[in-house]
Amino acid sequence: MTLRPAAPEDFAFIRSLTTRPDYTPFIGDDDEARLAEWAASPAARVLIWENGGAKGFAIFREIGDPSGRVELFRLALDRAGGGRGDAFFADLLRFAFRDLNAARVWLDASGENPRAIRIYAPAGFRREGVLRAHWHRPCLGRAVDLHLMGLMRGEWLAAQG
Repeated sequence: MTLRPAAPEDFAFIRSLTTRPDYTPFIGDDDEARLAEWAASPAARVLIWENGGAKGFAIFREIGDPSGRVELFRLALDRAGGGRGDAFFADLLRFAFRDLNAARVWLDASGENPRAIRIYAPAGFRREGVLRAHWHRPCLGRAVDLHLMGLMRGEWLAAQG
């Protein structure tokens, strides 16, 4: 599997994931114009994870912030299971720390998405806080907790052996 920059022809694939009923409680959806803005921004990267076709996508933001932090803003796979999430996440972290030279990668996760949290914690992310009833999800008709999680470069390097 490889990561590559998303092109405009990938936006339909991205939106096909962000609008799926099994993802809508956990990730937001943006139109093609917003995806194009992020793809063109030096402070963001929209990536496709592929092997003979797109299998997932991710968006990094806050690239170039003086603190060295990079936000892993959004990610999704075309299908879950079989350890693909772990492999995808490992590729994303390698990209963040090696290619983007991140000092820290942070993300937020819905408290109602234990599948995601099960991937983030073993990858070394620490829960740094919880924003209670913070993110309103129209598809659920209520606000959900957001778990703030982070991983420092030194922690990631130590786990690489």
